[in-house]
Amino acid sequence: MKTVLEPFRIKAVEPFRITTEAERTGLLAEAHHNLFRLRAEDVMIDLLTDSGTGAMSAQQWAAIMTGDESYAGSKSFYELEHVVRELTGYRHVFPVHQGRAAERILFGCAVLPGQAVPNNAHFDTTRANVEYLGAAAVDFVAPQARDLRDAAAWKGDLDVARLAAWLDAQPPGTVPLGLLTITNNRVGGQPVSMQNLRDVSALYRRHGIPFFLDAARFAENAWWIHRLDPEWRDVPLPRIARAMFDLADGCMISAKKDGLVNIGGLLCLNDDALAAKVRNLLILTEGFPTYGGLAGRDLAALAQGLREVLDPDYLHYREASAHYLGEHLDRLGVPVVRPFGLHAVYVDARAMLPQIAPHELPGQALACELYLQGGIRSVEIGTLMFGRTEHGRPVVAEHDLVRLCLPRRVYTQSHVDWVVESFAEVHARRAGLRGLRIVEEAPFLRAFTARLQPVAAPHPALV
Repeated sequence: MKTVLEPFRIKAVEPFRITTEAERTGLLAEAHHNLFRLRAEDVMIDLLTDSGTGAMSAQQWAAIMTGDESYAGSKSFYELEHVVRELTGYRHVFPVHQGRAAERILFGCAVLPGQAVPNNAHFDTTRANVEYLGAAAVDFVAPQARDLRDAAAWKGDLDVARLAAWLDAQPPGTVPLGLLTITNNRVGGQPVSMQNLRDVSALYRRHGIPFFLDAARFAENAWWIHRLDPEWRDVPLPRIARAMFDLADGCMISAKKDGLVNIGGLLCLNDDALAAKVRNLLILTEGFPTYGGLAGRDLAALAQGLREVLDPDYLHYREASAHYLGEHLDRLGVPVVRPFGLHAVYVDARAMLPQIAPHELPGQALACELYLQGGIRSVEIGTLMFGRTEHGRPVVAEHDLVRLCLPRRVYTQSHVDWVVESFAEVHARRAGLRGLRIVEEAPFLRAFTARLQPVAAPHPALV
């Protein structure tokens, strides 16, 4: 059969308010054209992120009721530790309140000013946590990722040849650790191949550099390896995930993604000396190591979520949902990034709105127009998020994308159809859209809090 069935039934519903376009116009102006500044109650369909926005299962809600809230030695921690050790194989398991806490603690223990941290592509908080310490976050995006419309597989890979040449040129002690993000959120949620994982691991080991996975979407990456790599086609997903983790020395996980929970994260590693530093800093900033800034009920829900996330029926449904949205946008003529990921569909706003110069933020302009049209909140992945100002002049990002994130087990097909219909309306009047300019920004992670306003007049049309 062609229809892919959602492998769940809905037991509880959350109503939301239907707003008018006139209301949304005022709300967007009050938010200074920054969708992060909107109240959630003023959003009809929220595709801002898949981080912590999913629906938990009945089994997870049952686990909530059995969580052990002891300050030290919580039973729920030891249950979670057992599940994570079985999943990853790492000896030391530290819960934290979310992924950026894992980044801050790991980098705070291992990274010094003047050093450099390589990755296939740092996402926003990872880059910010490296740069906050006075170090450089260096990206080695695979060459096949440069063509956004090319359906090539493994566009999330790290460019091993470029990394090898770069490492050979670094003075001793310059690179404290190496990263690999699975899946690669910066380039459209694209997966990393098992061969690339092996090659990157071997390269870091040859240079004596500790290797960590940024593994927020480890299950989705494992699914793509299962789907696309003949070597792993008949291998159970937990074994694929373990094979990925076995190639690294540790991992950071935002459990708000493939942990299927609303809050939480993990920092896992094997090195005893580093673990001692991590434990001390965690106690200082997050809490006792057996709760790490989380309630016992959160630990219990996360343990259950990690048991559920590698269900092939669930991951097949995730793939089908993204494919449905991406294909319908493509038929409208909307320039979408191919191939589609699992957690989101990305739109190339720079290609859709060529009349808006990159420094006038075409991605943010498109995201704002989508909110005005359909009450849909998305997020810009482009010059607002990754650009910067140098000597008073804007430096633009390589691409200006709009990410439509799909919260896990939340929206139905009719919600997705609403998104498609809203895009059809915006696409029909795209030539008349104008850009935005930043009037106030923070020194780090400016996209979260920046204030923007429409430019005085549209850029000369190129259409």
